[in-house]
Amino acid sequence: MNPLKKIIFILLLIFTYLISEGQNSMENNIISRLEVFDLDSMTRSVIYTDTGHFEAPNWHPDGKSLIFNSRGSLYMIPDTGGTPVKINTGDLKNLNNDHVISPGGSHIGVSNNDPSRNYQSVIYALPITGGLPFKITPNAPSYLHGWSPDGLTLAYTAKRKGQFDIYTIDIKSMEETRLTTAKGLDDGPDYSPDGKYIWFNSERTDTMQIYRMLTNGENQEQMTFDGFNDWFPHPSPDGKYVVFLSYDETVEGHPANKTVWLRLMPANGGEPEILTELFGGQGTLNVPSWAPGSRQFAFVSYEILE
Repeated sequence: MNPLKKIIFILLLIFTYLISEGQNSMENNIISRLEVFDLDSMTRSVIYTDTGHFEAPNWHPDGKSLIFNSRGSLYMIPDTGGTPVKINTGDLKNLNNDHVISPGGSHIGVSNNDPSRNYQSVIYALPITGGLPFKITPNAPSYLHGWSPDGLTLAYTAKRKGQFDIYTIDIKSMEETRLTTAKGLDDGPDYSPDGKYIWFNSERTDTMQIYRMLTNGENQEQMTFDGFNDWFPHPSPDGKYVVFLSYDETVEGHPANKTVWLRLMPANGGEPEILTELFGGQGTLNVPSWAPGSRQFAFVSYEILE
């Protein structure tokens, strides 16, 4: 290596280290709380707290455990609390907060910022107890949000030719299907439990609102109409409700560390109800997190340390 290349290489290493240390410092300057909202009592309860950043809980279909991601890895924790256990994800070391458990609970689909694709997100699946991952999406970036009730199809947000839209992919054939074509961002697809609809959020009306469509992409209909910016709709397992996250109308995108509201609406449409206000946003309710009984769901709230 000639002297100039050596200097450039050393500078790149120093720059990467400083970025990493800055990210770690920011993550260590926050308290994350894994919480459960109970619809019967309309109360929140904290089941796990840690200094540092974790996010995006999935509730296992057996009702006994939750899975969340932190610093590129997945962790499992009993739904009553306790000590999280790291899941072996093989060579996937850069997992983001888009992950979904299969309907039967045997596997988990994950989105990994893949070094071989310039750290763009690629979807994989692996045994939920840990093991060898296998690639699902040939194209990137792809961000997983939903797994069909029959276990055969994944729904995700993907950027293709400069446009973010909703796609599905058949797990066996690996054939990708584009479902939305509206101008602007379409995101957060999640299946209704009967497999009839895909719920999603879209900014096609300038503000981010909740929509649903048939799973083939037809009959796209707007479901919220107010002044909030609404993200990440998740139908309850019994098919009666949809919970989602709302920002103030002045907030663009889905940033972290904002005041947000968790809201609930009937799955057949109607006026959303505010369940609770919290400090969160990105990482709070990105993925399906309902308990199997449809009376509780999990989320993450945050507190910035002074």
